[in-house]
Amino acid sequence: MKSAQRALIVGGGVIGLTSAFALARHGWRVTLLDPKPGGGATWAAAGMIAPIAEIGPGEEANYELQRGAVDAWRSFASELREVTHTELVIVENGTLLLGWDGSDRRLVDQFAQIAVNLGVAPRRVSIEDEPAMFEGVTPRISDGLLIGGDAWLDPDQVVAVVSEANSVLDVTVVNETVVSVSGDGTRVEAVTASGSFVGDIGIIANGANALPTGATTSGSHSVRPIHGITVRVRGLDRSSQPMIRSFVRGKSFYMVSRPDGYDVLGASSEERRERGAQVGEVQRLLRDALDVVPGLETAVVLETREGNRPASDDLRPFFEVLGDGRWAWSSGHFRHGVTLAPLAAREALRFAKVFA
Repeated sequence: MKSAQRALIVGGGVIGLTSAFALARHGWRVTLLDPKPGGGATWAAAGMIAPIAEIGPGEEANYELQRGAVDAWRSFASELREVTHTELVIVENGTLLLGWDGSDRRLVDQFAQIAVNLGVAPRRVSIEDEPAMFEGVTPRISDGLLIGGDAWLDPDQVVAVVSEANSVLDVTVVNETVVSVSGDGTRVEAVTASGSFVGDIGIIANGANALPTGATTSGSHSVRPIHGITVRVRGLDRSSQPMIRSFVRGKSFYMVSRPDGYDVLGASSEERRERGAQVGEVQRLLRDALDVVPGLETAVVLETREGNRPASDDLRPFFEVLGDGRWAWSSGHFRHGVTLAPLAAREALRFAKVFA
């Protein structure tokens, strides 16, 4: 590869950061443009790598795409370790799927059938046989499904370690918003308020944000923002137990417990572009949390985080080469951005190799 080859990455969430790392590690001179890398949906994410537990009716194709996600993260963590000498912590403790009432338990049973159809066999567990697994959970829930193979990591650590690796690999970070892009078939250009940046290829990974002016798509893909919040609390340490995912009055709730009783509560989602955590959605999330895990009653609220996730029309991610052939659009990861980040980075590298 010619040492002069340059790549522009528009967007510094987990998809943009990991794509920048993949290209830089293979000799590309990378410039990443984002006003606040890691400050969007990635900042609000709980960090679940849950290819099985997050599959819903009609999303079987997503499972086929994600089924190797934990292995992909292990390989990616190894690459990061070679560059930074820092261990990215990946905790593989599975997911405990619960149903709060009778209707919710029927949804658990429906999920079990979907899993069996995909060749996955969740194990039925009960509070009587495995009480530790139900620590903090309401006694009205006496059993659930244990889904092996799911894992979690801390998105804050991902951003920190990947950013450190990118710094070691001389990735240039420009803390500005790209307002327009262009290309003439031989090079690409991105324009910010302060100037322009030129490269041989460019990848737009700006999540649920609108595409910069000048980005020409085929029209076959689009994304809409799905707003979500997470509430971080400290109080109940279930870090040695599986993550909790539950249906509550037909809606989803999850809890990821990290050491020292740091818990991430989430699953609020609403289709809107406006930022900000609304009082009602925070109240509903905490209500669901206490219904399922009353052991959180005395937990201390640390902070609320929110962000917009990019959902495609069919809820599947895509990597589209744009009009001029040297720009590509990597988006549509919806609630699977963390899960699919190493795979998105591989797509970026495959695209780049065409021009190597």
